[in-house]
Amino acid sequence: MTDVLNFLSAYLIPVFVVAVPLYALFFKKVPIYSSFTEGAKEGFETGIMIIPYLVAMLCAIGMFRASGAMDWLVAVLEPVTSIVNMPAEVLPMGLMRSLSGGGAQGLCADLLETYGTQSQIGRVASVAFGSTETTFYVLAVYFGAVGVTNTRQSMLAGIAGDLFSLIMAAIIVNIMWF
Repeated sequence: MTDVLNFLSAYLIPVFVVAVPLYALFFKKVPIYSSFTEGAKEGFETGIMIIPYLVAMLCAIGMFRASGAMDWLVAVLEPVTSIVNMPAEVLPMGLMRSLSGGGAQGLCADLLETYGTQSQIGRVASVAFGSTETTFYVLAVYFGAVGVTNTRQSMLAGIAGDLFSLIMAAIIVNIMWF
């Protein structure tokens, strides 16, 4: 089974990248180059449109971390995380993941470098990083770009999903490795 997975992981994406345009060209008769350039143009316009929202969100994240609010929140939530046997060291990465994927990636890399990839902290951080979403990034950037102003239900659903994913990451890692 491992050999099959290794083979698929090495060749599936390149085959997919070649097969989709060929299918579009020969079976659907899609002008792939003009479709690609039109999509790239729309992507560039969207990028320009979301820059103000992105800058505002990144400034807010910087202020949140610099003010010490992240450390305070971790200290307050530590008794709760101990219930599911989640290492307190993972909590800042879990909280940052809802705000910024890049910030969370940096925190996860620090955890992996400090504690190792085979440690409980490293495993919980890795699973949590891969199973949570950048909820506030999506709300600020994408919803802001299309003019959605009432994000209450989306925010609650996103936070609930992130919280559940973070808790389940700790539980599953504890079941599988400890």
